[in-house]
Amino acid sequence: MTGKLYALSTGPGASDLITVRAARTLGSLDILYAPAGRKGGDSLALSIVREYLGEQTEIRCCHFPMSADSAEKEAVWNDVAAALVQEVQAGKQVGFITLGDAMLFSTWVFLLARIGNPEWLEIVPGVTSFAAIAARSKTPLAMEQQSMAVIACTAPETEIAQALAQHDSLVLMKVYGRFARIKALLAQAGLLECALMMAEATLPGEQCWHNLADVSDDQPLPYFSTILVNKQWRTAQ
Repeated sequence: MTGKLYALSTGPGASDLITVRAARTLGSLDILYAPAGRKGGDSLALSIVREYLGEQTEIRCCHFPMSADSAEKEAVWNDVAAALVQEVQAGKQVGFITLGDAMLFSTWVFLLARIGNPEWLEIVPGVTSFAAIAARSKTPLAMEQQSMAVIACTAPETEIAQALAQHDSLVLMKVYGRFARIKALLAQAGLLECALMMAEATLPGEQCWHNLADVSDDQPLPYFSTILVNKQWRTAQ
């Protein structure tokens, strides 16, 4: 088999934060699969990588539903995974792009579970959103002897509260639609002054809030919003 599949991480948003390896790979693809949040909608991941694509590359956008319907999601994952395998078996150089890093809170992982670990698969890592937020805000993620946890705000409140108590540094992802609940947990833990929130990091609409106590519970937030907590650094500033 001469075909190959590349899972390509696009990074946090700015097109120049994609890795050199990913950029080189994108230029040699026969087919690129790009995820979209809604049918017929634009693909943010595709907008990030478009400048690196060769003229020969066929683009195929695929819609991954955001609904709670597990059966609907699994049907799409099955169909896309099967299509990727079929293209590789036909000898094509195929790419699948995903925001941030392919192996963290990524749709790609559901496809990987269906494809397995064949020799013709290569996963190219990328800059995570929280690494970009740390750099943009000049806030260290973790220092010596600090522990760090990365948590989705979809987790139960008890688990989030426990992590806030146990770890020195935290990344709270998927804040969109859950800010009031997370802010209350941070307040209960006495950590509002140790936290900052950034939305759409490295994109033109980037916003940053350094004092969450001043942010109203109903503050409109973009979908890509993340909170960083570093107990030692923020309180020391």
